[in-house]
Amino acid sequence: MGNRHKFTGKKVTEEILSDNRYLLLILMDAERAWSYAMQLKQEANTEPRKRFHLLSRLHKAVKHAEELERLCESNRVDAKTKLEAQAYMAYLTGMLRFEHQEWKAAMEAFNKCKTIYEKLASAFTEEQAVLYNQRVEEISPNIRYCAYNIGDQSAISELMQMRLRSGGTEGLLAEKLESLITQTRAKQAATMSEVEWRGRTVPVKIDKVRIFLLGLADNEAAIAQAEGEETKERLFESLLSECRDAIQAVREELKPDQKQREHSLEVDSGKVSNIQYLHSYLTYIKLSTAIKRNESMAKALQKTLLQEQQSEDDGKRTARPQDLIRLYDIILQNLVELPQLPGLEEDKNFQKEIGLKTLVYKAYRCFFIAQSYVLVKKWSEALVLYDRVLKYASEVQAQAGAYKNSLKELPDVQELITQVNAEKYSLQAAAILDANDTHETESPSQVKDGKLLSERFETFCLDPSLVSKQASLVHFPPGFQPIPCKPLFFDLALNHVAFPPLEDKVEQKAKSGLTGYIKGIFGFRS
Repeated sequence: MGNRHKFTGKKVTEEILSDNRYLLLILMDAERAWSYAMQLKQEANTEPRKRFHLLSRLHKAVKHAEELERLCESNRVDAKTKLEAQAYMAYLTGMLRFEHQEWKAAMEAFNKCKTIYEKLASAFTEEQAVLYNQRVEEISPNIRYCAYNIGDQSAISELMQMRLRSGGTEGLLAEKLESLITQTRAKQAATMSEVEWRGRTVPVKIDKVRIFLLGLADNEAAIAQAEGEETKERLFESLLSECRDAIQAVREELKPDQKQREHSLEVDSGKVSNIQYLHSYLTYIKLSTAIKRNESMAKALQKTLLQEQQSEDDGKRTARPQDLIRLYDIILQNLVELPQLPGLEEDKNFQKEIGLKTLVYKAYRCFFIAQSYVLVKKWSEALVLYDRVLKYASEVQAQAGAYKNSLKELPDVQELITQVNAEKYSLQAAAILDANDTHETESPSQVKDGKLLSERFETFCLDPSLVSKQASLVHFPPGFQPIPCKPLFFDLALNHVAFPPLEDKVEQKAKSGLTGYIKGIFGFRS
């Protein structure tokens, strides 16, 4: 491509295909144009004029893909690479026609791409086939979307089933599919004029609310059919978001008529207005969905907690009973809001039903609080809470005669009773064993008579203070003790003894003079 001072472009031709990296140069150009087009697609949601640049980049990617396919027709390229280049070219062509809304041409290109990938998947090993099958699954929604736009009405049901299985599509088709489903529901909503809830029929005049109510059953079916917890959580969030939008639309309808909002009770009939009752219905859906979501999360946490008890793994944050307690607290808060909805204050059956649901979730909350006390070996508190769980469960069983249909979706109380009885026996056994272990281990070390180590050499005792800085070894400084004194000698007989004379043994002192002095000097002293 020239030197460092000047760029000189060179085209990749069949003559220089001595290395497979030459093909990567063309592939990188196509991928760069395609990725920039996907970036522009996201930005085009807020800046529509960028759509023109988006189409230009997609067209550029197709040009590079055509060049790649032409180079792969050389005899130096193997058959697998040639097929992959053809599939890549067909895919980018389908994407370009898709954006131009040329549905028939896009469908033909996608079908060609799908056929090639299916043939490649059947010709190679299972590991390689996984990648090809994944590409086929990504292309299938695009084909069904094109078929629907051509006129195949059965394609919309297949697209919605794909959406239910995946919990929401991703990529280029996601926004268009959501728009298509919304348009389909809007057509159906034109025929919907009212909704019935708890024996009262309410007219629905707001289009956004109609669309939400029509899609409610589909969303609930999607949640029921979802397999993974992440998919369920995403669908729950989507449903709650749509519900909040519908509630906001109803609130905006309530704002213009201030008097109707302030005096929501009709004087003649004693009932709330239709728009207020519709608001209560949507709020009920929102709170019920939030309860179901938290209950689903609680079930997933219970499974995780059970698995971790069976196989304890270190290094990861484990699930704790406290996490479940928090979820059941949120559920109980939502249940407290339900009886306070306008229009339901006088509904005794509704109040009774919410009361039973509250008892069920209180029982589960107490159960996991007891579990948290068991972990810290607070046996007495845990036993009291287990008794409270049995009390709540017995109340539910005693009062659930006429409300069994409404309690079907709730956790099984009888299963909880069986589990609590088993846990109580385990708890009592653990408490007894723990008390014995505590007595056995603490008895040697609890005998603290104040003796120093030097005074109890003959007795074994576990004393942790011996390895501390204040070890009790000996008394220091030591105390005074009596010892025998050195005897005193008194000579009483000395004054009564007569000693013999010693004059004869004492040398007589010589006379001194000059002669004696001289002799003394020279050593001649006798």
